[in-house]
Amino acid sequence: MKSIIRIAIVSAAILLATGCKSFSTLSNGGKKNAQGSPYELLVVCQGPEWEGAVGEELRNILMQPVPMINQNEPLFNVVRITANDFKNILVAHRNILKVVVAPGLEESSIKVQYDVDAAPQIVLTLQGPSQQSIVDYLRQNGDNLLYVLEMAERDRTISFAERHNVKSLNDLIRNMFGVEMKVPQGYELRSQSDDFVWISYEFPTSSQGFFIYSYPYTGKNSLTPEELVRVRNMFAGRIPGPSEGSYMTTVDKIPDAESDKYVPFTPDCQAIRIGDRVWLKMSGLWEVENDFMGGPFVSYTTVNENTGRVLTLDCYVYSPKMGKRNHLRALEHLVYLMEFPAAPAEKGAEEKR
Repeated sequence: MKSIIRIAIVSAAILLATGCKSFSTLSNGGKKNAQGSPYELLVVCQGPEWEGAVGEELRNILMQPVPMINQNEPLFNVVRITANDFKNILVAHRNILKVVVAPGLEESSIKVQYDVDAAPQIVLTLQGPSQQSIVDYLRQNGDNLLYVLEMAERDRTISFAERHNVKSLNDLIRNMFGVEMKVPQGYELRSQSDDFVWISYEFPTSSQGFFIYSYPYTGKNSLTPEELVRVRNMFAGRIPGPSEGSYMTTVDKIPDAESDKYVPFTPDCQAIRIGDRVWLKMSGLWEVENDFMGGPFVSYTTVNENTGRVLTLDCYVYSPKMGKRNHLRALEHLVYLMEFPAAPAEKGAEEKR
């Protein structure tokens, strides 16, 4: 029986070969390969600013905990250096934020540049006439700063998948669910049935995987948070754990921090728009019934108008010894690789043309 964790020598070799140059195989237009790990940010900032109000505000924004992960991880790993140290290999970092306080400026702003000294690279310059001006700007635009950085990481995943994907998995998903999706190299098929497919990327000590499933849309009741959890458990139960009779399920209670009891826990569910399509994004925790495994999950659910069925992309991570953020973010980017073909035109509309 296949289990959630399986040591894959091939996957480990790919990981070691790429290292911190996760996207070194991308076309870089003749520029050097960008350095650094995903979600690592190099902040070029002088001491007074970093130790003052600007540094405090940046840390509050960039290093806030990732929500719905069962351990404390920051949104970005921040490495701060001074302007004098910003040279040699550091100018080729994948994510760079420069902080400049210049009294001659009229107002604070941020400039975004791409592939300045390496590729793929994003360089942001945050500047203003004073620390307080920059802090005020960040308090109004902190979410935009995070969005631009996240989009840069997402675009790297998409670009990699467009160049290096698994055709057999692409074809399988198209034939089963009627959608186009490029699955990046490294992922392998684990199991499938008429309305379900399980695919994962296995590492020696961790696993990032996803399963796609489909079921009839019977009205708005098909998309309530309670129904999404119920259906998720039905399909997650097809993913076996490491011991006989064990299987994946959704966490519905967690230990109470103030007592030795358990308290109810429900996943967070919100509607988001990606392109012209509305998805229901559900974030929560999973565990293995009859065993001791668990981790975070994020699912994306929409209605495929072409088939009249609900479609869910459900992403999970198991990484008990290492961080989970990068695994989970890489999985979340997969939804941006999913495309729905246009619905066929109605016969009457065609005749009118």
